[in-house]
Amino acid sequence: MADTSRVTLAEIAAEAGVSLATMSKVLNGRTDVSPATRARLEEHLARHGYQRRTSAQRSEFVELVFHELEPIWSMEVIEGVEDVAHAAGLSVVLTVSGDRHSPAPDWIDGVLRRRPVGVVLVFSDLEARYREKLRSRGIPFVIVDPAGDPSPDVPSVGSANWSGGLMATRHLIELGHHRIAAITGPEDMMCSLARVDGYRSAMNAAGLPIDPELIRFGDFHPGGGEHHGRELLALPDPPTAIFAGSDLQALGVIAAGSAAGLRVPDDLSVVGYDDIALSRWMSPQLTTVHQPLRRMGEEATRLALRLADGATADTLRMDLATHLVVRDSSAPPPPR
Repeated sequence: MADTSRVTLAEIAAEAGVSLATMSKVLNGRTDVSPATRARLEEHLARHGYQRRTSAQRSEFVELVFHELEPIWSMEVIEGVEDVAHAAGLSVVLTVSGDRHSPAPDWIDGVLRRRPVGVVLVFSDLEARYREKLRSRGIPFVIVDPAGDPSPDVPSVGSANWSGGLMATRHLIELGHHRIAAITGPEDMMCSLARVDGYRSAMNAAGLPIDPELIRFGDFHPGGGEHHGRELLALPDPPTAIFAGSDLQALGVIAAGSAAGLRVPDDLSVVGYDDIALSRWMSPQLTTVHQPLRRMGEEATRLALRLADGATADTLRMDLATHLVVRDSSAPPPPR
């Protein structure tokens, strides 16, 4: 790599065959530069490892990016990010963009113009070209609860999803349930697969058969939980317990049980995942796996700020522990 202590923007511009004015437009996220020229300059900037070095060149805020704002779940992460940012004298800018895999293409130009101190993203990964653009500007980024399997060089903070699925299912087994269903999240999300893998491991360890018909991939929303719950409870041999991969899905499952004339937990046990505030106010109060959403937001922001200060992270991947919270929605199965 070139000696970044000596290289200048003028030299990089000359090497790329463009004017310094064009280089300035790219650095400032202007849109009046052709995609081909922008890509060429980004390549040269990345090769030289050029980064902005002074805080005066960036705004004093952290940017938090979601693909959707689910008010209850998202608020936990937002509050964690805000706590750490405010303690550092920074504000938080909230952006909604793209899908669960990555922000939309126009997001990168906007964030380069805004120049935040750091970026916290709730996505599965960040495309390599976006990562290089952010790094070339000295804008650190961290992914929270990656739904996929982020690249090894991507800083990320997640939780122990496999252990959470294991604990939820083991709890139901210990209550005496044998016919246990699992409704996890989308099949293309790593956290969904990890939670259902924990379910399978608990069933295998207990010597219980795993019926593929009892494993469903949902969407983490109440509607998905209700849809799959209705289908599961309409089976000739329905489950006596359902592990839902999110508290919101668990809410849908309870609605499906009520529609089928079942009482929770007398006739059907339900365990959720996340431990959002609503889980303590549902009727019955929800047994669930506590996922430290707020702390995940806190740790991601702390890491982004450390990277912004030029520190080297001890590890780029942090998985926080989950634990089971037993409340009123789980009980022994009804007698047969």
